[in-house]
Amino acid sequence: MRAAVAHAAQSTMEAEVATLLVETLQLEVAAADILPGEPLFKEGLGLDSIDALEIALALSRRYGIELKSDDERNGEIFSSLRALSAHIERTRIR
Repeated sequence: MRAAVAHAAQSTMEAEVATLLVETLQLEVAAADILPGEPLFKEGLGLDSIDALEIALALSRRYGIELKSDDERNGEIFSSLRALSAHIERTRIR
């Protein structure tokens, strides 16, 4: 039941990005189970800095956006699925 509730709470872009995260990082969680407001790092999905690099590369390939490791906004951008999806929607080229 939780998966259905989480999926219903995801926007179309959030569902697309959640799927990209699961596939890119080979996560053992269904994309629909990633809650949009849940933290991606530490207590949330438990991602780390290496995961962030892999995500940035996948996002660059898929959406044409560039995320730099020294960007002071990275904490905010990567704070949750919702924040990451909103950033992609604002900055995507394709």
